[in-house]
Amino acid sequence: MDKKQDFYEDVYAVVANIPEGRVTTYGAIARYLGAVRSSRLVGWVMNNAHSLPTPIPAHRVVNRNGFLTGKMHFATPTTMEEKLRAEGLVIDNDQILHFNEVLWDPSIEMEKLL
Repeated sequence: MDKKQDFYEDVYAVVANIPEGRVTTYGAIARYLGAVRSSRLVGWVMNNAHSLPTPIPAHRVVNRNGFLTGKMHFATPTTMEEKLRAEGLVIDNDQILHFNEVLWDPSIEMEKLL
């Protein structure tokens, strides 16, 4: 497997662990994977997530301010919000309210899973 494919798989592995009702950011994933300056690359990887044979909760990855910046990459522009609302998150104007309360930081949380 090449480096690019390894990075994609690593991103998907992190995203697969985000619990229902929680979200993380592109930057938090990048930091956890040791690629601090690769938030945009994580976003690109997430855009490709819809083609995976096994679905991952891509709707749980948002920007650093809790905005649903990836919403246009779902089946409809409201799918991401609908999925998050179904998990109990409160969203106003494409932004998660009480963002810090639902933020899941893989640098902390993944250690608990090991």
